[in-house]
Amino acid sequence: MSRYIDRYIRNEMEEARVRKIEALAARFAERAERHDREGSFPFDNFADLREAGYLRITVPKEYGGEEASLHELVLLQERLAYGDGSTALAVGWHVGQLLHLRTTRKWPDAAFAGLCRDIVADGAMINTFASEAATGSPSRGGRPETVAVPAEGGGWRITGRKTFSTLSPILDRFVVTAHIPDEDATGEFLVRRGDGVTVVETWDTLGMRATGSHDVVLDGAYAAPEGRLTGKGTDDGAGWMLHIPACYMGIAFAARDFALNFARTYRPNTMDKPIAALPPVQQQIGEMEIALRSARALLYEAADRWDREPEGRTSLKPELGLAKYAVTNNALRIVDLAMRIVGGASLSRSHPLERYYRDVRAGLHNPPMDNAVVSSLAAAALGESMPG
Repeated sequence: MSRYIDRYIRNEMEEARVRKIEALAARFAERAERHDREGSFPFDNFADLREAGYLRITVPKEYGGEEASLHELVLLQERLAYGDGSTALAVGWHVGQLLHLRTTRKWPDAAFAGLCRDIVADGAMINTFASEAATGSPSRGGRPETVAVPAEGGGWRITGRKTFSTLSPILDRFVVTAHIPDEDATGEFLVRRGDGVTVVETWDTLGMRATGSHDVVLDGAYAAPEGRLTGKGTDDGAGWMLHIPACYMGIAFAARDFALNFARTYRPNTMDKPIAALPPVQQQIGEMEIALRSARALLYEAADRWDREPEGRTSLKPELGLAKYAVTNNALRIVDLAMRIVGGASLSRSHPLERYYRDVRAGLHNPPMDNAVVSSLAAAALGESMPG
């Protein structure tokens, strides 16, 4: 990032982590244009993340992980996205879900311990595939059309097709949601890549082109008896999903810095100073700062409260949703202002701004959706008691 004095870096340990991730992000930025243009999965970035130990950042210390807090995860995800939004969003699902599993203990202890040890020892990764073409986003409550039936000799056979399966090119295991007809219930199953699992390369999109969010087809894929993940766990308010707005905040930050550098250095031959001296340009820069600082304040306040108030995490859902809403929509505003400052050159694929513009729009389609956040805040307001 630029020389921005970041008050959200609270101590020397966080400073050291941030600088390490910024070095990775700079490397990823050099590769981002190629992966975006090709729509290719950034295996090279993930090799670097594995080498740097980032894949275990949210694994509990008892298993050899870093046990990062939500505040720290947001801080690091924001930096990664500054370099490459696709890589940050994709790895965010892995490190975010590890934080979720750590705080809720929703998986059986043995299954969670085994996953953590594989992450630390071998760089394994995880994601949950729940979206389907017919049911849409799982956050909308649709029942999966993917079906799990008992397998001969024990375990389960799973058949169906999952969409938006981020990280599918690199995972050797993943979780799928499936309907269990015999129980008229929905379950989660840990599936290993192998027979009965096919990745169909369908991901060809406007933005976030390198997340590898292809379709995964399951044709009688096997899940072991212990692969049905029936741990009870606790509700953590889904704070881990702040990895999503952190990503879009990082993209917006990169757009802001690009525009600032352009304004400081670009001088048309009709002027004796760079365009940063022009009042209209200063106005746009000021509006970018308002959007950036307001959104980051909400994002980090939500993360800090979630870290500080473990007993009240369920009640923080409206604040967490507000943080995502504010960051995503302000990020759109920041990138738009940055492009106005840069002008027609911002449309060129030789500059990263046009990629930032495309990538940042994907935030509107990541959960929680804007209308769901607005509804929850309205419900919270209407639920307040009247004075007197």
